[in-house]
Amino acid sequence: MKILLVEDEPKVAAFLQKGLSEQTHAVDIAADGLLGLRQALSTPYDLIILDQLLPGLSGLEVCRQVRAQNPAVPILMLTALGETDDKIRGLDAGADDYLVKPFAFQELLARIRALSRRRQEAPSQPQLRLADLTLDPVSKMVTRAGQPVQLTAREFALLHYLLRNQGRVVSRVDILEHVWETSFDTGSNVIDVYINFLRKKIDKDFTPKLIHTLVGMGYVAKVNE
Repeated sequence: MKILLVEDEPKVAAFLQKGLSEQTHAVDIAADGLLGLRQALSTPYDLIILDQLLPGLSGLEVCRQVRAQNPAVPILMLTALGETDDKIRGLDAGADDYLVKPFAFQELLARIRALSRRRQEAPSQPQLRLADLTLDPVSKMVTRAGQPVQLTAREFALLHYLLRNQGRVVSRVDILEHVWETSFDTGSNVIDVYINFLRKKIDKDFTPKLIHTLVGMGYVAKVNE
């Protein structure tokens, strides 16, 4: 893979470049947000690894601008900011995954492989429908009753997972493993936050309601009979 690493700590950048190069990846380094944004928009990359705290331009703003220009490129946010609110801000900015420093290098490699698989599999995925809700995995478009619904990258991934398992109850652990592919504390409320985000956009102004909670069990996307 051709990877852009936007990281302002020289030792961290050198360590990651060496390790990723040994895995046969080609790695370009940008040491600040402005340079990272320019490289991300001028060169086609298979993956962008992005620190959140950067000089010149924050990682969040870099992520937003890159995502607006290139909806398809995978973005992995790599940062010391590990609170739930920090993760939500990063994912809402358009990041596909979020890894908190310090981290195990093998976990980083696993997440890179997962993002690569996700990108390769996307073109062959069919549209998903439930009642008047439609999700297109290729164009990343979502509509409800014919009206476009604007979702963040993480909201889209969560809805995609619920629709692929429509009619089946999925637990919080299922969602963490398949949507976040991360090791969040299962006591974190990040899933509840994103379910609420989805409900406001998907269900609030429409009938029937499609996203349901089964207390103590999980969530299910279905039309109640």
